[in-house]
Amino acid sequence: MAIIIILISFVAILYLIDFSPKQTFWGVTFSEQYAKDELGLDWKAAYLAILDDLKVSHLRLSAYWNQNEPDQNKYRFGDLDWQIAEASKREVKIILAVGRKLPRWPECHDPGWTKSLTTNEVQKSQLDFIQATVNRYKDNPNLIAWQVENEPFLQLFGECPPLDKNFFEKEIELVRNLSDKPVMITDSGELNWWVNAAKMKPDIIGTTLYRVVYNPTIGYLRWPLPSSFYYLKSLTVRSLFGIKRVIVAELQAEAWHKAGTDLSKMTIDEQFESFDLKQFNKNIEFTKKAGFDEAYLWGAEWWYFLKEKKSYPAIWEEAKKLWQ
Repeated sequence: MAIIIILISFVAILYLIDFSPKQTFWGVTFSEQYAKDELGLDWKAAYLAILDDLKVSHLRLSAYWNQNEPDQNKYRFGDLDWQIAEASKREVKIILAVGRKLPRWPECHDPGWTKSLTTNEVQKSQLDFIQATVNRYKDNPNLIAWQVENEPFLQLFGECPPLDKNFFEKEIELVRNLSDKPVMITDSGELNWWVNAAKMKPDIIGTTLYRVVYNPTIGYLRWPLPSSFYYLKSLTVRSLFGIKRVIVAELQAEAWHKAGTDLSKMTIDEQFESFDLKQFNKNIEFTKKAGFDEAYLWGAEWWYFLKEKKSYPAIWEEAKKLWQ
């Protein structure tokens, strides 16, 4: 009974603690593939609107393997070149994700030609692609960090092979040898404790932060975790592993996709079951209370989709306030 009382008291204290920083600055993640293939958008128009209408100051972009090396040893960086050039014109700071498992479904964006290769051959080709990508963009002054893989220690999500930890270490070593810019490793804020990520000695740990998710069995689930939960995890990895920066790399600002359903195929009412304007503001305040001074919002393409395709600009207009 005493243990139960102690645990209840501890949880109650967590809910009372507020670690609000002096100021939080915000960025967004952008995926050309997601904007174009799932939401049916003119992805360049969406991207320029994010830069020029929202006026974001920080971006997280992805160097998708299937898009930038569609044929083996034949690189086509044109679309990524354009994204980085347009952001750089506006002095927007960029985190570029490299590797095999990157943001957005199916997580592992493998080129079709890898299917005929052995595991060793795939890994060699993967390192070659990472090297080509890093060498191409490493001298851009607006590129401020590399993200190596996306949530590599979260094995429950995505169409990916099991993590090869030794190979992952080789990826990190390669990026460090090619560039002196910081390396970020991301991990789940709700399902992992960041210990494995911290053991990789990254310069930055990037966490996810989700408040409403969907499970086919129980439906929508609202995480009961208090904001201080994230702060204490951050404090732990800083203290035990010497991690200097912990940021929110993926802050939920988008409706949750039901299994097997594109977001664009769900009705507005279905989309707003998990995320609406009210939840947007709740998540922003929650992030501040968790003590984070840097957060990248997930869903800017969806805000644009709502505005342009569904005549619902409210979330887009509310997001603007973050950069005014």
